[in-house]
Amino acid sequence: MAGQVTHRVARTGDNPFLKGVAALSTLAGWVSAAMIVVAVGITCQMIFVRAVLNQSTIWQTEMVVYLMIAATLIGLPYVQRLRGHVNVDLVPIALPPAARRVMACFTLTLSAAVVAVMLWYGFDYWHFAWERGWRSDTIWGVRLWIPYMALPVGFGLLLLQLIADLVALLLRIDAPFGLEES
Repeated sequence: MAGQVTHRVARTGDNPFLKGVAALSTLAGWVSAAMIVVAVGITCQMIFVRAVLNQSTIWQTEMVVYLMIAATLIGLPYVQRLRGHVNVDLVPIALPPAARRVMACFTLTLSAAVVAVMLWYGFDYWHFAWERGWRSDTIWGVRLWIPYMALPVGFGLLLLQLIADLVALLLRIDAPFGLEES
């Protein structure tokens, strides 16, 4: 084999931009984890209210759904930083180092372009909900721009992490696909 994964976390070297993006991605990971913990706590409270107190719940289910979706979106850059997204490395392993670097640049650029489109439409959707004062059609009636904010924030941070990965690759701070050259 041409190489194997020797590290998991995206390298930053001494580059201040890469270190700043890494710090933002790590913060996003902690916020995402906190959202999951809060969602679990609310779920436990909801079960207690329904089962023990025999009362109905109003906001809990909706809040848990919004928190889990937001945790997923806001956690994207952290997972990218840890190289935790699904990765099929059969082709990169088989390629010579120069072709591997070209392929990594291509895939990072293409990924960034797709995420930029999702960021654009996510921001548009969030702004539309904010501008029109949309509310959920439940008893709770949450203002929808609040949970929809996870779209531009999550995709914006993911785009920033993808750009940082591309910069690290171009500056040869990080190896393509995390595979060291043989």
